[in-house]
Amino acid sequence: MCLFQFTARRLVAQAHCGLKASSSKKQKFCLEMARPSSNMADFREVFAKAKHIAIITGAGVSAESGVPTFRGAGGFWRKWQAQELATPGAFARNPSRVWEFYHYRREVMLSKHPNPAHIAIAECERRLSKQGRSVVVITQNIDELHRKAGTRHLLEIHGSLFKTRCTSCGNVAANYKSPICPALAGKGAPDPDTEDAAIPVEELPQCEEDGCNGLLRPHVVWFGEALDPGVLTAVEKELDICDLCLVVGTSSVVYPAAMFAPQVSARGVPVAEFNMEQTPATNRFRFHFPGPCGTTLPPALARHETEIIS
Repeated sequence: MCLFQFTARRLVAQAHCGLKASSSKKQKFCLEMARPSSNMADFREVFAKAKHIAIITGAGVSAESGVPTFRGAGGFWRKWQAQELATPGAFARNPSRVWEFYHYRREVMLSKHPNPAHIAIAECERRLSKQGRSVVVITQNIDELHRKAGTRHLLEIHGSLFKTRCTSCGNVAANYKSPICPALAGKGAPDPDTEDAAIPVEELPQCEEDGCNGLLRPHVVWFGEALDPGVLTAVEKELDICDLCLVVGTSSVVYPAAMFAPQVSARGVPVAEFNMEQTPATNRFRFHFPGPCGTTLPPALARHETEIIS
């Protein structure tokens, strides 16, 4: 088992999704290395030679599409933040309220569109595939904007707003219904004065597998839940073979995703960070490009003059 696999499995065994690094782990992240370069020409030379590119994305890549995060100061839906609603316990206590929250998020996302960063990634994947090169996107986002932009090789480590999982039979299914069930039509307003709809469980989204009718939940990884081991294994395989890694719009503080790029960097693979500001992992990487992803990423991933396209 490679070093990445060992470290990944040990961390996942110890930490659940949404946990931030302890201060001691943050210190390890901040071990001083040479200051990362912001020289785009140098990055482009590395990019031109890469055969297997892994792109790790977080909330920052979708910010320019107007996607609300419900994280940090002011990030409330009614009077709750995401970490108060996106938990197994919250769903067990009040599935109606949690479904209102996710119904609102689904409806918002149906009106959002990929921005230049999403489009640049998808276009790069299409172009490089014709050259026998590969691009994989490993995203922490659940908004499906990468999929909407046309990205095909996509690993959604936190699930998707547009998938459901049955709490009885476990069936996972894509679901783009609007509304997702009649009882949620017009519900989910984020205003803090809005009263809970208090929808009976039997009127909430139900499993459509023959003879089941179990209560559905969003197929997303909630706080306190571990990542899907199958998805994590796929991530491990991709990071083991990549020869260039991009970290786009992620704070690099939430485990286990925060360790992905530093572990790649530790084995000598170039890592480029595209983010509004520096993160605890910045000094572990070869490149850092500050600014909005929709501005910095398109020129980074554009066709290089040495590329031959048949």
